[in-house]
Amino acid sequence: MAGNNHDAAIFGNAIVTRFTPGLLQGRTAFIAGGSSGINLGIAEGLARAGARIAVSSRSADRVAAAVADLRAQGFVATGSAADVRDFDAVAAAMAQVADQWGALDIVVSGAAGNFLAAAKDLSANGFKTVVDIDLLGTFNVFRASYPLLRRPGAALIAITAGQAVHPQPNQIHACAAKAGVNMVTRCLALEWAGEGIRVNAISPGPIENTEGMRRLTPTAEAEAAFKALIPLRCYGAKRDIADLAVYLSSEAARYITGAIFDCDGGMGLLGGGAYDFNG
Repeated sequence: MAGNNHDAAIFGNAIVTRFTPGLLQGRTAFIAGGSSGINLGIAEGLARAGARIAVSSRSADRVAAAVADLRAQGFVATGSAADVRDFDAVAAAMAQVADQWGALDIVVSGAAGNFLAAAKDLSANGFKTVVDIDLLGTFNVFRASYPLLRRPGAALIAITAGQAVHPQPNQIHACAAKAGVNMVTRCLALEWAGEGIRVNAISPGPIENTEGMRRLTPTAEAEAAFKALIPLRCYGAKRDIADLAVYLSSEAARYITGAIFDCDGGMGLLGGGAYDFNG
């Protein structure tokens, strides 16, 4: 296979590359939290592969901007504002998409909240807020999608994090929430496999040009020091996560369910200490 091996990978009998048009042609994707950051990158990746895209987040303005950007790139896109903590709002947003385009083929649950806080200083409300957005939100998105999913063939993807398996200081709320997201992924994969619904999760590492990394490494010196810890010695790109989401949504991954995929440059090999930021 010619070219940079970062641009193409072989999975079984299928070749998934950054230049594979039509891989998801005719499929409908709903991305919760899809109006910005990594999740918008996933929306763009799925769209490049041919999927129709519906994005959702709490901010109507951000949704409108994301939809406009996707359409400007020539993609088929729509969107609506819904808070993942509100089951009825999420269900209504999904029903609107299904009424327009039919059964949902791909559902991504990516809405998340986080901040640095020592456990002794963290309020009960602060803990609950992160758990409600990350964990309850993931359940709401997947449960609300269930009646609308294509059977067989639907692919569900949760966005988790290394905190799910590596305890970290100042992150008790995120660690607990993401650990729950991993178990929601596995439980639903087990329960819904008989209907041909696959459920997997992606655990991104440090990704460039994201709000999270800007906050955690606000100076050039801090960024350089952090990159030196990463086994691959660089941040990932949003498209790295998007490529993995395309793969998991495609027939190339038809026999994969209940899996948690690290896309982190090897950070997970170092354990939670590598992310020991002080608030």
